[in-house]
Amino acid sequence: MTVTRRCEASGARGIDDKGNLAEAFAPLQDLQFSQTVDKVRSWAESNGTGDRKGVWGISGAAGTALSIAGTVALMFCCPMFAIYMWFTFTHLDGSVRRFVEFAQNEGLHGLWQAWPQPSAEAWYTLLSFGLFQAALQRFVPGKRFEGPVTPNGNTPVYQANGVSCLLITLAAFLTAWGTGLWNPARVYDLFGEMLAALNTFSLIFCVFLNVKGYIAPSSSDSGCTGSFIYNFFWGMELYPRIGKSFDLKTWTNCRMGMMGWAFWILCFAVKQYQSFGHVGNAMMVSVLLMEMYIFKFFLWETGYWRSMDIMHDRAGYYICWGCLVWVPAVYTSPAMYLTMHGVDNLSNPLALAIACAGAAAIYINYDSDRQRQVFRATNGKAQVWGKAPTYITARYTPADGQEKTSLLLTSGWWGLARHFHYLPEILAAFCWTAPALLGQCLPYFYVVFLTLLLTDRAFRDDMRCQSKYGKYWAQYTKSVPYKMVPFVF
Repeated sequence: MTVTRRCEASGARGIDDKGNLAEAFAPLQDLQFSQTVDKVRSWAESNGTGDRKGVWGISGAAGTALSIAGTVALMFCCPMFAIYMWFTFTHLDGSVRRFVEFAQNEGLHGLWQAWPQPSAEAWYTLLSFGLFQAALQRFVPGKRFEGPVTPNGNTPVYQANGVSCLLITLAAFLTAWGTGLWNPARVYDLFGEMLAALNTFSLIFCVFLNVKGYIAPSSSDSGCTGSFIYNFFWGMELYPRIGKSFDLKTWTNCRMGMMGWAFWILCFAVKQYQSFGHVGNAMMVSVLLMEMYIFKFFLWETGYWRSMDIMHDRAGYYICWGCLVWVPAVYTSPAMYLTMHGVDNLSNPLALAIACAGAAAIYINYDSDRQRQVFRATNGKAQVWGKAPTYITARYTPADGQEKTSLLLTSGWWGLARHFHYLPEILAAFCWTAPALLGQCLPYFYVVFLTLLLTDRAFRDDMRCQSKYGKYWAQYTKSVPYKMVPFVF
């Protein structure tokens, strides 16, 4: 029995073509699944099995070869970028020019020598943090939350305890540091080793996810493409779980990814304090804004469980490796750079201005998500900006054949642009990077990456919604013509 037949026999419908990491490389997002039936698939069938058949408009054997090469290139190049980004920040003052000179002078041998080798302390730090987060996720009480119904008719259930877990994590950080049980500054010293260890772990973890998806999927929202490479990269299961309640995507995305982000940057701030005797206002502003954003994320965690990351992204290399390695390497990078370069480089008025602008952007991002969440929770009855909301009632049919209804909000923040909430998120990222000033360009890589990712996601959100809602989405785009930036785009 072939892999494809095994997947089809299990009732699976394959995978989608979306991914956090891959979104930054937009051309690869043109990849399409070949279809066993020559027809346009409905939204309920959009997770169909099949092979990738082309890229950049090239189909046939050449397109297949090109798409496979692109996927392999991402898996090969991104780990190197993450590690050498850390190396550039910590050993070359964040200078891209110096890294190029280093590569030219030292060659492959020098680059190999620069690759960190994980120590027992690095592994122990990660193991302790990962197990601690797993225990919090599983045992801290939280309100029951039901995610959206999947195309196959399944309803994932979660325990909404993110804010409590964040507060417990911060309390544990302060307690361990304050009592001398642990020195957070060691994280900065070991961070390269930790990234290398995370890279190794994530590869093994993704193999485990593939084997699990093939042998014991957690639900019918699982399947394969007929290609081991694509199965590994895009994933097989939409909601992989250990037992009935421990959600692996919540652990990788929210606990190791987002919670780790909050934790690591505090360790960087401690390193600056121990190195210079105080924390500079540039570091304060950057870390404060990131912590505010992360707190906002966990405050809105139930909304995240309704996002594309969870609803459409299967648990494979691109999302699991992305959250386990890319997030700590790239998302923390402004604070990583500022640790040794952001002691006293901002005037107090400028620091205050950046902090206020960043806080405003984070609030608007939160309020726009909250506005839509409340609107949906009240079935359109809650007021929006003091007025009765305007909306479009859209109908769609999932795989179970029973027609369902969604309300598409066309007022408030969502009347300004269809994906307006991405704009303040990009502005917030710029604000917590701006304390680095203009000495080096590499600290701004995250802002550029995020802009590409969210712009691409806005296009792909529209494509999915058009497929799901059809004529109702056409009505919505007529009512809300701008995609992300009001009156511009």
